[in-house]
Amino acid sequence: MGQDQQLHPGHLQILKIYHERRGDWDCRRETTVSVMRYMARTKELVLPVVNNKPDTDRGSIFFVGTATVILRYAGFTILTDPNFLHRGEQAHLGYGVRTARRTDPAIEIDELPPLDLIVLSKVLKKKGFSSTYALKTWQTFTITKGKAVLRISSMPARHAPAPLGKLLPPVMGSMLEFQVPEGQTRMRLYITGDTLLYDRLKEIPQRYPEIDLALIHLGGTRIFGVMVTMDGKQGAEAIRLIAPRMAIPIHINDYTAFKSPLEDFVKAVKAARLEKQVKYVAPGETYTFKVPKR
Repeated sequence: MGQDQQLHPGHLQILKIYHERRGDWDCRRETTVSVMRYMARTKELVLPVVNNKPDTDRGSIFFVGTATVILRYAGFTILTDPNFLHRGEQAHLGYGVRTARRTDPAIEIDELPPLDLIVLSKVLKKKGFSSTYALKTWQTFTITKGKAVLRISSMPARHAPAPLGKLLPPVMGSMLEFQVPEGQTRMRLYITGDTLLYDRLKEIPQRYPEIDLALIHLGGTRIFGVMVTMDGKQGAEAIRLIAPRMAIPIHINDYTAFKSPLEDFVKAVKAARLEKQVKYVAPGETYTFKVPKR
């Protein structure tokens, strides 16, 4: 079984410390176990409704730093790949490999808004998570919140070529499809995850020909001299391949292991004449987007 076919731990997360702090959900152990059993059986989750008239014409992405963003759309508030380490702190990549952070997050963890869910591209440690849910490649999980429906599907991803790929944690991309009550998809957002550019990514636009927005993990991260995330050139090629209406580069310039700076991506985008498909968002900035009618 190849890496893409393995269970990817932690695609959907109920993060106990977030919800207990805000009193949004009852996250006592018995409640969490009950919820997760329901999720495992039905592959769906129903969230409590605050506003039953969600705005599907526009949304926003707040860039915290690294691969962490806060997505607000269709009544959902979603956090991706939470990373709140500070400048100078070490991230453990496994097998004794560490990398130091060069930047600070744009906000602190206690400044987060109430969250509906967290989407991860990989799990290095389960510390802080009361429960997790796993998806195989192409498997879909459905979340309903009032009239809004969110389908999250696991996309193929590969962290590194063999044999290093077998030593690193499995990674995944994510496709978030927001649907209206009639069942039509209103907006698609693709998150590459910490993948390299490789053949299986070609299957994504074949299955999902209209992608509104993409978050592209870059950095050209190197471990033992081997590149394990896309550099600027691969990132530009990924945009050409996936063909989103708009792409935002993230996961770049934050760690000493990131060897391909943003300038590499900017040059590659210009060379490929993709400037109109790229939006540069700095940590602490918010990108507000409009979703065209399909």
